[in-house]
Amino acid sequence: MSSVSAPLPGQPNPLDAETVRAIEAIILVAVEPVPSETLAQLLEQPVVLIERLCAELADAYAEAGHGFQLMKVAGGWRYQTHPELSPYVERFLLDGQRARMSGAALETLAIIAYKQPLSRAQIGSIRGVDPDGVLRTLQARGYVTEVGRDSGPGQAVLFGTTPSFLEKLGVNSLADLPPIAEFVPSADVVEALEQGLRIDPPAEQRA
Repeated sequence: MSSVSAPLPGQPNPLDAETVRAIEAIILVAVEPVPSETLAQLLEQPVVLIERLCAELADAYAEAGHGFQLMKVAGGWRYQTHPELSPYVERFLLDGQRARMSGAALETLAIIAYKQPLSRAQIGSIRGVDPDGVLRTLQARGYVTEVGRDSGPGQAVLFGTTPSFLEKLGVNSLADLPPIAEFVPSADVVEALEQGLRIDPPAEQRA
């Protein structure tokens, strides 16, 4: 992978260049997105400097036309392939096979994403069917988790989306999801979720 090891334009400070190299190395080996605060602690630099260098590094990759990007998703920085090259990446990962989630799973995930936190009963009331099976599938895939308990009688378990859900979709927060005037998962919303979440290990079973 090509590395921007020289000082960034307008930033001749050798310390910045060394910090950029360290940022690249850390993010490259990280399994999950790395928060700016973590980078700042590891490199003993101000968070504002880390944010600036990461943003400038991301711009440098984009300007150079690389097949990868440096993006801020799920509250941290990570390398990811360029969206324009996804057909080639999918072909490599799955050899032409795609493990698709069922419509019921995608609909339930959309409901949770936009209306969280929700209990099983609330999800079932919106969908009109028992959500237990679909919830187990979404939890197994790491997209949904228990986020608390309702304060009412019975203290029902409440479900919400996970950082992995944001990471898969390539967004930094729930605020970046497409806005909707009222909650009725449209075909566009379901398709957007399916596009972002469809690449799963072949051994995964459909919901």
